[in-house]
Amino acid sequence: MAGLPVYSWRLAPDGLATRRQLRALGLRPGGQDVAAQVERPRRRRGPLVAYLYRIDRARPVRPMTARRAAALAKANAARRWCSACWRDAGYVIPASLGMCTACAYPEPDDRA
Repeated sequence: MAGLPVYSWRLAPDGLATRRQLRALGLRPGGQDVAAQVERPRRRRGPLVAYLYRIDRARPVRPMTARRAAALAKANAARRWCSACWRDAGYVIPASLGMCTACAYPEPDDRA
């Protein structure tokens, strides 16, 4: 992102916002390019970077329709389904395990 204005943390001018700030205002970037970036220094690593968008060019968030809500519910249900025991785990299964914790860490048999 060469050629973008870079501002220090909390020193960005008014009229610019991050994606999260736009979302809190009920807006989205709407296809516009990044207008600037904010850098927050860190001690041992490179700075954290947040991209800024112009508020005046942002568009309203699209409303949630019944079909979109159904698709989102179906996608979230798929994330709860265990691939080993084929049951609903009741929580989102960690991607690192790929199965519910009961299947990933079975109880040892104590009948010795």
